[in-house]
Amino acid sequence: MTTRLNPYLSFDGDARQAMEFYEEVFGGTLTLNTYASFGGSPGPDADKIMHGMLETPDGFTLMASDLPPGMDHTPGSAFSISLSGDDAERLRHWWTKLSAGGTVAVPLEKQMWGDVFGMCTDRFGVPWMVDIAGTED
Repeated sequence: MTTRLNPYLSFDGDARQAMEFYEEVFGGTLTLNTYASFGGSPGPDADKIMHGMLETPDGFTLMASDLPPGMDHTPGSAFSISLSGDDAERLRHWWTKLSAGGTVAVPLEKQMWGDVFGMCTDRFGVPWMVDIAGTED
């Protein structure tokens, strides 16, 4: 198996909705396993996501879960997910979807270093950075 590094996001009960949203944004194959499907006891948390994984046609892997009861959840406090490359059309498409319903901290526009760059937080509280390398804007 190839070694890979990918983000693993924690949610407070809305991991299914967030991962389905990311599947709409990026496409790919989404696998969701609930606490019940892993042998957890029935109860209010049985349908929460114990482990979710999205593998996209572009080679991205995004994993997520709902935190078990009793664990504190602090979204977006110590990370950002960065998308970068030179496919301006595809990156702008993702930016449009990710920023819809969220907040834009830095508009997607030409920056002093020459790239088109933007920062947003999606509607689930996840911060994103998008960088389109060497584009004319």
